[in-house]
Amino acid sequence: MKGAKGKGATRKETKEALKPVEDSKVGKRKAAIKAEKSNKRRTKKVKPAKKDPNKPKRPASAFFVFLEEFRKTYKLEHPNVKAVSAVGKAGGEKWKSMSDAEKAPYEAKAAKKKVEYEKLISAYNKKQESAAEDGDEESDRSKSEIHDDDEEESEEEEEEDDD
Repeated sequence: MKGAKGKGATRKETKEALKPVEDSKVGKRKAAIKAEKSNKRRTKKVKPAKKDPNKPKRPASAFFVFLEEFRKTYKLEHPNVKAVSAVGKAGGEKWKSMSDAEKAPYEAKAAKKKVEYEKLISAYNKKQESAAEDGDEESDRSKSEIHDDDEEESEEEEEEDDD
């Protein structure tokens, strides 16, 4: 018999050589590394800008225009069903089964709402731009007025000191 080592014996030795002596220390190092990475990720997050409550809401799509009417009829036919999801699922199935001709009136209403929204949003944007321009001018004026007031006060104090 040969004294040579087989493949299985070398695998055991390499695994043992790769294993650290104390597993508890390695676990702590890994936890520390993970904590550092999570801190980095937190700093990258940016808070979303605050929404303007005066901004017009986007118009409903043709499906949601249909769903408004469908919801009323569905509630009359099924008074015991309270779940919103059931109404939504039934409305979705009905919408899918409808032909293009049946969907046309809802699409027309949605298009009309979209045109109205575009008018409102353009007026809103113009108002925002003008407010931004006016805000810059007002801040310049207020700064100059403040500085003028300070100068006048300092001149009055100097005159009183001279007396």
